[in-house]
Amino acid sequence: MAESAQIGGCSVANHPAALDLDCAPSQGSRPVGIAEKSPKMAELLTITLPDGSTREVAPGTTPGDVAAAIGPGLAKAALAARVDGELVDLATPFEKDAALALVTGRDEAEALELARHDYAHVLAEAVQSLFPGTQITFGPSTDDGFYYDFAPRDRQFTEEDLPAIEAEMRKIIAANKPLRREVWSRQALIDRWAAAGESFKAEWAAELPEGEELSVYWSGGDWFDMCRGPHLPSTGKLDPSAFKLTRVSGAYWRGDQKNAMLSRIYGTGWLNKKQLDAHMTRLEEAGKRDHRKIGQEMDLFHLQSEAQGSVFWHPKGYLIWRQLEAYVRRRLDNAGYVEVKTPQLMDARQWEQSGHWGKYRENMFVVPDEVPSADDEGPILSGEADLMALKPMNCPAHVLIFRQGITSYRELPIRMAEFGCCHRNEPHGALHGIMRVRQFTQDDAHIFCREDQIVDEVRMFCDLLDSMYKDLGFDSYAIKLALRPDKRFGTEEMWDRAEEDLRNAVRLAGRAGPEYGWEELPGEGAFYSPKLEFHLTDAIGRTWQCGTIQLDYVLPERLDASYVGEDGNRHRPVMLHRAILGTFERFIGILIEHHAGRFPLWLAPVQAVVATIVSDADAYAEAAVAKLKAAGIRTEIDIRNEKINYKVREHSLAKVPNLLVVGKREAEEGTVAIRRLGIEGQQVLALDDAIAMLVAEGKAPDLR
Repeated sequence: MAESAQIGGCSVANHPAALDLDCAPSQGSRPVGIAEKSPKMAELLTITLPDGSTREVAPGTTPGDVAAAIGPGLAKAALAARVDGELVDLATPFEKDAALALVTGRDEAEALELARHDYAHVLAEAVQSLFPGTQITFGPSTDDGFYYDFAPRDRQFTEEDLPAIEAEMRKIIAANKPLRREVWSRQALIDRWAAAGESFKAEWAAELPEGEELSVYWSGGDWFDMCRGPHLPSTGKLDPSAFKLTRVSGAYWRGDQKNAMLSRIYGTGWLNKKQLDAHMTRLEEAGKRDHRKIGQEMDLFHLQSEAQGSVFWHPKGYLIWRQLEAYVRRRLDNAGYVEVKTPQLMDARQWEQSGHWGKYRENMFVVPDEVPSADDEGPILSGEADLMALKPMNCPAHVLIFRQGITSYRELPIRMAEFGCCHRNEPHGALHGIMRVRQFTQDDAHIFCREDQIVDEVRMFCDLLDSMYKDLGFDSYAIKLALRPDKRFGTEEMWDRAEEDLRNAVRLAGRAGPEYGWEELPGEGAFYSPKLEFHLTDAIGRTWQCGTIQLDYVLPERLDASYVGEDGNRHRPVMLHRAILGTFERFIGILIEHHAGRFPLWLAPVQAVVATIVSDADAYAEAAVAKLKAAGIRTEIDIRNEKINYKVREHSLAKVPNLLVVGKREAEEGTVAIRRLGIEGQQVLALDDAIAMLVAEGKAPDLR
C-alpha cells in the first residue's frame, strides 16, 4: 500500500486492447527544438527510435515534439512514451541521450493502463464537482477498470448517484482538459491539502519522507491530484462511450477497520465502446455463473459471519471435493509422489528460521503457547509467552520430514505431497465467496532433488499439469515465468541459475511458445525463488492463476536440509514447491463458474434423478434407484405428487445431469426415458442399458 498510495488514483494494471490509428509519418515536418546535428551543436541529444534510426534534438524537447516531427498522424495517435523503457508523459523533456518508443492505441497493454489511470482521475474530479466538500483519498485501476475511495461530506454515496457522476465525467472528457504535471515540495503539498480540507491526503503526504518532491497532475487549471503518473495528454483522449460506473461499496481508509468508513465507486474502462460492450456481456454471463449463486441453488456450501473466510461444505459440495481429491491423489500416486500429513500449529521460531515470519507475519494467525498453572486456577503464559502460529503454507513442515534420518543421493528425487489445511488472515474486504478464504486446503507438494534432476522434474510436472487440466475441462492456459523481486534471499548467481533452469524445462516440455502465452514477469517471483505460473482460461475467457512451480535453493539452506552425495559428503537438495489446482476451495469455485454448475458426470454430486409421471410407477422408480445406486451411480428419487414438467424445471435448476423419467409404460417395459441437461428431447433405454451407459460416462478421466 505504501508504494502505491502516493499514486492516488493512479495505480495501473495491464489488459489487452486494440485501437486502430493512422500513424503514417509525413515528410519534412519538424517542430521547434528538433534539428540536424552539426559539429557546432554538440549539445544536441541523440534519440534512438525502435527501428534503429536516430533524431538529434535540443535538451528540453519532448516525446510529443518528436512525434509531431515524424508526422501529424503519429502526433495525433501518440498517448505516451517509453523513454529508456520507462513509461512517461508525452510532455516529459529529454535531458540526455535516450531510446524512445512512442505509445499509441496499438500498444494494447499500455493504452489501457493509461486510459484506466485517467478514468480514475476523471471520476474523482466529477465527484468533487457534483458534491462539494467531498474529500478524495486513493483510487487505483483494477484488472478491468478502476475505483476511487471518497469521504463524502453529508452522506455515503449510493448507486442512484452513478448516472449523474457518469454524465459529469463525460463533460470533463468532452472539455478535452490538458493533463499537466507539476512537482511540489512535500511541505507545500501538505499545506495545500490541509488548506483545502483534504485531511486524508494531508495525512498521507505527511508520512512520506521529508524533503521528498511529490508530483501532482492538473486537469485543466482547476483540479489536481497527487500522482506519480504518467497520464494521457488530455482528458479528450478518453472515449466517453467506453466506460461505465458499476457499483458502490464501503471501504475503510487504508484498509483498516479502525479507520473511517469511505464510499468506494467502481467503474470499468476501455478504449472504445465495442470493448466495453463485450466486457458487459462477459459480466452478465459471469453473473449467471457466479459460484455463490449456483452453490446456493445446488446446495453445495454456505458462508456465514460466525466463521469469516471459512466454508461450510454441505454433503453435495463435499462430495465434489471428495471426487476431486480422489482424482488428484490417484494422479499423484501414479506420478511417484508420497503423501504426508503435517501439524497445523507450529512454533513461531520455526517460521522465523524459514524466513516466513518477516514476510507473512501480518497474515498469520498467532496464538500464545499456554501451559496449566500449578494451582489449577487457569492457564498462565510460559515466560514471555512463546508464540505458536497456524501454518499459512506447508513447505517448512515438509523440510522437517525430509530431515528425519539420513537421505542418500540415490533416494532422490523425493516427491512429497500433502492436502494441507492452511490459514491466512486475509482482510475482510478481500474475501470473496470460496474463491478467497482464510482457511483453505492446497494440493501441495515439494520435490527434493539434486541439481542435475531439476530440469527433468519441472518438465515432468508440466506434462502432469497439462494432462490434469485437460481432464478437468481446461484446454487453454498460459505459462509465465515470475523473475526475482527486489527484496529477496540468495545470491545473484543462484537466481541466474534458477531462472535459467525453469526456462530450459519449459522449452524441453515444448511449452515456451506463443501458443502457451509464454511471458516473463520481472519482479514477480517469491522472496526465495523464481516460479512458473499457469493461468487457466475459462469458458467465458477469464484467466485464473492456479498452478505453480517454484525453484528454491534458499529454504533447504535456512532449515539445514541435506543429503549424502555420491562423494560421501553432505549436499543441499533443491526444493521445488508445486501445486496444480492451487487450493481446493478456489478451484471448485472456478469449476462451478467454468461449467456453470453443469459438472462433468464424474464430478456431479447427483448424477441422476429418477422421477415419476404417475404414482403407479413409484415402486418401479424405487427399484430402479436401488439398482442405480448398487452400480455406484449417485441417484435420488422424486415421487412427489407434482406434474412432470415442474419436476423437470426444478431438477434442471439444480443442474442434475440426467433425469430418468418413468411412468406406467416404463414400469411395464422395464425402461427409462432419459432427459439430458441442456439437450432437447429424450432417449428411451432399457434400465440395464441406461445403467451401463451412466457407469461408463461417470468414471473419472484417469479411470476410463
